[in-house]
Amino acid sequence: MGCVIAGGGPAGAMLALLLARAGVEVTLLEKHGDFLRDFRGDTIHPSTLQVLDELGLAQEFLKLPHRKAYSLSMVSDAGDIKIASLHRLPGEYRYIAFVPQWDFLKLITAAAERYPGFRLLMDTEAYDLIREDGVVRGLRYRDGSGEHEIGADLTVAADGRHSVLRGRAGLATESLGAPMDVLWFRLPRHATDRDDTFLRISAGHMMVAINRESYWQLAYLIPKGGYAALEHAGIDAVREPVARLLPWLADRVGQLRSYDDVSMLTVAIDRLRRWHRPGFLCIGDAAHAMSPVFGVGINLAVQDAVATANLLAGALRTGTPIPESALHLVQRRRMLPTRITQAAQRLVQNRVIGPALTRRFDPSGLPRDLTRIPVLNRLAPRFIGQGIRPEHVTVKEL
Repeated sequence: MGCVIAGGGPAGAMLALLLARAGVEVTLLEKHGDFLRDFRGDTIHPSTLQVLDELGLAQEFLKLPHRKAYSLSMVSDAGDIKIASLHRLPGEYRYIAFVPQWDFLKLITAAAERYPGFRLLMDTEAYDLIREDGVVRGLRYRDGSGEHEIGADLTVAADGRHSVLRGRAGLATESLGAPMDVLWFRLPRHATDRDDTFLRISAGHMMVAINRESYWQLAYLIPKGGYAALEHAGIDAVREPVARLLPWLADRVGQLRSYDDVSMLTVAIDRLRRWHRPGFLCIGDAAHAMSPVFGVGINLAVQDAVATANLLAGALRTGTPIPESALHLVQRRRMLPTRITQAAQRLVQNRVIGPALTRRFDPSGLPRDLTRIPVLNRLAPRFIGQGIRPEHVTVKEL
């Protein structure tokens, strides 16, 4: 019966491709009719670029519209601060690629469609699990024609931080907290604007500016739970700090006509204590919601998918029963990177973001170039670019 995966995001799509490539019958369910949604940061890091290379997809990926970032910087009231340089990373990929996630997902699912065992169901929402004798044997879903069932040897929840199937399996999350939420919006970019992607920080304010060539994708951080008060104050409560932080955008902030032009992300960091039940596994955001700090959420999800395929594809291909101990191996392998990454995100949230939003952090005293600090020069690029325990594709193509 193979595998059924709920959720066509990075974790689900990559796992479906890897399993189909390995000769497994796999069905991928996506509740939307397309991938054209606001995916916020859309950063593809060197660890994911390496996976694409191992799958023979790197050159196809690089043909997509994208922008490369070879270094990361912070802009304070006192000037620019260089945070990290990726130039010294080992391997071919020494940059972060900013690419719309819908293009990335279309690339992955199109590659999966080359294999006869792959099936993609769009406009299809998984809502419950099928259980027999305490073992998950598939899922129930609804589409335009009604409600249906799919049987499977393994059911994977990759349906995001608000996973329905995770709840149906009775898996509890451990919340780790976050001091901020994020408002996402876009403004036009002019040829005379600065050219990079950067973090802008000032007393009481923080913003990420992502160069998308024809427009700026902007993330304005607000104190946790502060959206209602901001909305009540009117759209000028966003326009004014943006114009103050980035004066060269002052002539464009009027294009934010209302909060309909703004997308609010409720930031959460959490993780499951247990990622599995017999016949059932959670990966990606369904297993661990990540903070936007470092922009590594997509890449952690892809790494989960690679580890899952490496460990389980053989049994799924032959129809060998998968003991829960094998599912626990996936959790054991991916829990350490999850814990360390979330700990680093919380450190930044608690030592930088929270104090900055409450005017208790002043970056003006920092060195202008943090890459001159040897330990940061070695560790920061590897952590951001490759992560903890980067996975490589070992499962063979059939």
